[in-house]
Amino acid sequence: MTAIRLGDQTIAERRTVPNLYAAFDASLPRRSALTRPSAMPPSYGGARPDGGPRFDADVPAGGYLWWYLDAESDCGRYGLTLITFIGSVFSPYYAWSGWEDPFNHCAVNLALYRLDGGAGRWAMTERTERTLARDAAHISIGPSNLTWENGVLTARIDEIANPFPERLRGTIRLRPEALTGRAFALDAAQEHVWQPLAPRARVEVAFDSPGISWSGDGYLDTNHGSEPLEARFRRWDWSRAHTAEDVLLFYDVDRLDGARHELALRVSRSGAIERIPPPPTQTLPSTGWRVPRRARGDAGRKLKVTRTLEDTPFYSRSALSGTILGRPATIWHESLMLDRFSHPAIRCLLPFRMPRVPW
Repeated sequence: MTAIRLGDQTIAERRTVPNLYAAFDASLPRRSALTRPSAMPPSYGGARPDGGPRFDADVPAGGYLWWYLDAESDCGRYGLTLITFIGSVFSPYYAWSGWEDPFNHCAVNLALYRLDGGAGRWAMTERTERTLARDAAHISIGPSNLTWENGVLTARIDEIANPFPERLRGTIRLRPEALTGRAFALDAAQEHVWQPLAPRARVEVAFDSPGISWSGDGYLDTNHGSEPLEARFRRWDWSRAHTAEDVLLFYDVDRLDGARHELALRVSRSGAIERIPPPPTQTLPSTGWRVPRRARGDAGRKLKVTRTLEDTPFYSRSALSGTILGRPATIWHESLMLDRFSHPAIRCLLPFRMPRVPW
């Protein structure tokens, strides 16, 4: 059995818990308590010991757990992101509740993009705990669900787009090329952990509404934490770059204590991860909301923003192209400004894009 690694240590090296993997693999109740079970290593979060997604991990009060998937079609015309949240980190309702119960603030966020300039679709409806059902291999939030079976992640989506109501109904299947089995803390206290589950995968998309069907390269990761993001971080820039040989991952985090955390990783097609010296940081054009964007790329080879996919007062997602480590790369990039996100005026705007329903 593969041991999940946190940075350069295995969980077994960090914690001495008898029968650790047996305890972790034991069937957990849907929700036993708001505190993390004592036998569950914190760095597991949303991952199995073999590196696949696991959906029944507990989440402490004030904490969060999400699974993130993105993909781009082989033809270059389409893209998507799918994020499944327990303890939705961008929920104004969760913040207004005093971060009391993450299970009462769940959401499926789906964005369908037209990379050729056409109109996309976006949905994120927050739902209560009564709509949540899950076990180790399955999670349902309202009418949408994700299942991990025989090494394939299948997402069946049934959501309503916002701000213009339209049904989004279809299936997304992700087939990893390899699973990494590595997790990385984003802060010194290890309260926030990121795990790139499948940095390279094949994704098949088939939607009845809207009527689209395509396949392409994709990516899957998971994040979990025991406190709100803005309690620890000021901002971050994250990107994943697909090249013909490997996947390059960059996570640049500015903490509230003034420290800066930099992760630069190369992932082979076999799933092996190695740390690499980070390429230089390039300043990209700011978004329409003046969100600054910084990305990693080769010196003297300017990165290009091919499409700004999300442009909000505190967050941007962008498709980039350029050269990294001397290789042409297709890059997905995000910038997050948590000092802006935590402003009361910004939170009051969010319900217009993130409605909350009790069913």
